[in-house]
Amino acid sequence: MEGTRIYIIEDDYKIATLLAENLKKYQYEVEIVKNFDEIVEECLAFSPHLILLDINLPSYDGYYWCRQLRQYTKCPIIFISARSGEMDQIFALENGGDDFITKPFNYEIVLAKIKSHLRRSYGEYSSRQEERTVQLGQLTLYLERMELHVRNVEIPLQKKECAILNLLMREAPKVVSREKLLEELWDDQAFVDENTLNVNMTRVRKKLAEYGVQSVIETVRGAGYRFVLSSEEK
Repeated sequence: MEGTRIYIIEDDYKIATLLAENLKKYQYEVEIVKNFDEIVEECLAFSPHLILLDINLPSYDGYYWCRQLRQYTKCPIIFISARSGEMDQIFALENGGDDFITKPFNYEIVLAKIKSHLRRSYGEYSSRQEERTVQLGQLTLYLERMELHVRNVEIPLQKKECAILNLLMREAPKVVSREKLLEELWDDQAFVDENTLNVNMTRVRKKLAEYGVQSVIETVRGAGYRFVLSSEEK
């Protein structure tokens, strides 16, 4: 299993550390969450093959983070929690989880479930497709990596930047309404300031310009935005 990466999202440092130590004995590469406000960014930067996820976490629970992660990765997500009720397990699966282990747990069971999911996802039983990408002309957006590739240039993206480009490139050359962008980028539009989308769109445009991308995001007054390929990048 050397080279297989496992990301642990657990706020009990002792449990997270013991899990990591046990998994490293089997040659797994393991990383423990550092910032509970940047779980998605940390996770995608590490690009794990499997995620171990607790339910009770600071700020938002594991169900929320599972939904967020599912926007960018199809890797197996195993919930590990002291909450052992039937509804907890149902919620875990309905929110994108693949399995559920209750605390206290046996490390051998955790290891066996990890191996089982890795086999189904990447090994002999795998039917997993290639990494998700969005192709538009000479531009390729790698969703799991959060990178935009233009010819030989690799452009790193933040979560919202990647989400904006994902939607605009998929729909190009059609116009994407502000409402659709808000719905896709934020779970609860009611708490999003009117200027928030404008700020994020400006960041994407600035980044594209910084890396010399000739294609542009046009504002269609009263309608929304559309991605327009330059003649050089078609």
